Amino acid sequence: MRKNIGSVLALYPTPVCVAGTKVDGKTNWLLVAHVGILGHDRLLISCAKAHYTNKGIKESRVVSVNLIDEQLLSKADYVGSVSGKTVDKSNVFDEEIGETGVPMIKDSPLTMECIVENNYETEDFDNFILLIKNTFVKEECLDEQGKINYDKLKPVLFEMPTYQYLSTGEVLGKCLKLEK
Repeated sequence: MRKNIGSVLALYPTPVCVAGTKVDGKTNWLLVAHVGILGHDRLLISCAKAHYTNKGIKESRVVSVNLIDEQLLSKADYVGSVSGKTVDKSNVFDEEIGETGVPMIKDSPLTMECIVENNYETEDFDNFILLIKNTFVKEECLDEQGKINYDKLKPVLFEMPTYQYLSTGEVLGKCLKLEK
């Protein structure tokens, strides 16, 4: 028997991401737990309206979405625990600048350089709908066909109800190829 536990967001775990943008001319990083796919070329990041980073995303209309692996996890956790309003987070990660001028985490195994298409606002959140302009991947995380190999990339996952970080697991099978 299943039990109704109310209106609970239950689509976790999701990849741990850090958003990068410029706020008043200075790089700022934000740990983002709410991410979603809107097709093959768009994604959504949902940021509480109180975040300082939102100002930079709204003004510049560009943001980087950086996947986090275990090597970067402690820094990612840190940028999610302090506010850019009171702490300079510009030097937490080594950065490189994308074609749009957006800061990207140099050591991230995968970074998507994005352009803001829209902001779907709810009462407490800015939900930025992003067009992926470029995707940068460490070469060692690609397979022989040049596709992303997530077994090599090993993104960290975030699970919301318990606030835990998880590692990615084993491959269970190929999609649309499992025996019935």
